[in-house]
Amino acid sequence: MANTLAKDGVLKNVLRFSLPYLLSYFLQTLYGMADLLIIGRFDGVAATTAVSVGSQVMHMVTVMLVGLAMGITVGIGHAVGAGEQRRAGAVIGNGAVLFMGLSVVLAAVLCRFVGPLTAIMSTPEEAVAGTRAYLIICFIGIPCITAYNIIAAIFRGLGDSKSPMYFIAVACAANIVLDFVFMGALHMGPAGAALGTTLSQGISVAVSLVAIVKMKLGGVRLQKRDFRPQRGVIGRILRIGVPVALQDGLIQVSFLVITVIANRRGLTDAAAVGVVEKFISFVFLVPSSMLSTISALGAQEVGAGRHDRAAATLRYGIGLTLGFGAVAGVLVQFIAPNVVGLFTTDAAVITAGAWYLRGYIWDCFFAGVHFSFSGYFCAYGRSELSFIHNILSIVLVRVPGAYFMSKWFPDTLLPMGLATACGSVLSVCVCLIMYGTLKKKGAFGLRT
Repeated sequence: MANTLAKDGVLKNVLRFSLPYLLSYFLQTLYGMADLLIIGRFDGVAATTAVSVGSQVMHMVTVMLVGLAMGITVGIGHAVGAGEQRRAGAVIGNGAVLFMGLSVVLAAVLCRFVGPLTAIMSTPEEAVAGTRAYLIICFIGIPCITAYNIIAAIFRGLGDSKSPMYFIAVACAANIVLDFVFMGALHMGPAGAALGTTLSQGISVAVSLVAIVKMKLGGVRLQKRDFRPQRGVIGRILRIGVPVALQDGLIQVSFLVITVIANRRGLTDAAAVGVVEKFISFVFLVPSSMLSTISALGAQEVGAGRHDRAAATLRYGIGLTLGFGAVAGVLVQFIAPNVVGLFTTDAAVITAGAWYLRGYIWDCFFAGVHFSFSGYFCAYGRSELSFIHNILSIVLVRVPGAYFMSKWFPDTLLPMGLATACGSVLSVCVCLIMYGTLKKKGAFGLRT
């Protein structure tokens, strides 16, 4: 499992690592999409909106945990690349202690503030009760979500992207079955969707723990002392993970703000934006998986001092995501109504959602570039650079753009969708400037 990747070509490594990662993201997204697909068949627009709003809040929590876990992945990658198995064990043990303690505190705090969170989201009155029920159950299950993401981060840091794929496949299958039981047979509505999600995560964690015992984490042997908090190890995890978590959290906050803007336009636009956000999370699998691929593979290359291969990983990542984004952007212009129609039978929601999707889809094209740069920056432990370009994009373009487009174009969601893509354009420009400047200074082990 512990693999420095030096023997194979860079492109081969990128494809071999990213494809299982991509499938993992696909399964995880299907996991979330299943709730909307199934409740849309058994319940009405209010229940669909409740699950949509609630799942966006949970997605924000999850991506922040995943971002924080990037500190574990990169820390392990550096240690493995340098051949320091003992250091990798310390990162794994300290990361597990840190995250499980955090998850318990986070679950308690969020349960306490479920009411204000529902209000902040400007949830339509018809969907408030369902949203509260969904969030309470999901918040209680945060330790399970955290445990899965810790395990996935550990395996990916060791160069293994296949095992997390198998673990999430178990969760996805369990979630679909439980959704039909709780929402279909038992008619539990949004609460049933949340219960299915939480229980399936617990099942996945149980399976992954059994796998860890049998696989013994490859060449890394854990000892009791690895689980004793060490300030230096935890500090390095947080130094990389906190900027990524803040960046991902702010991105999700911007999406939630856009959701609030849409919610104030009425139930139809609220449902339309919620449905499109779910589909966009599916399309963004490619840039998201490439970010994680570049950070994980790049960390091992950096740890081993192979800076030219780390830079090649970035170039291949950008090329692959740009190609995908172009194809997706063109294709969606023709099939947007059909895509939205998968989630709802309401004609008004389909029409509004199709226009929003036609604009929003171009965000994927530009995001592929800045996601790749973010992964590269993280591989060098410079995750604050990712935070900088994302916060500039959010504050200067994404949020104000969505607000003004909503005000100026009250009869269509297309301009709101285009505003998000413009935010990614700014991020790309900032990334290129930062990369070029730091490369000249030798920050990435290379000079022009």
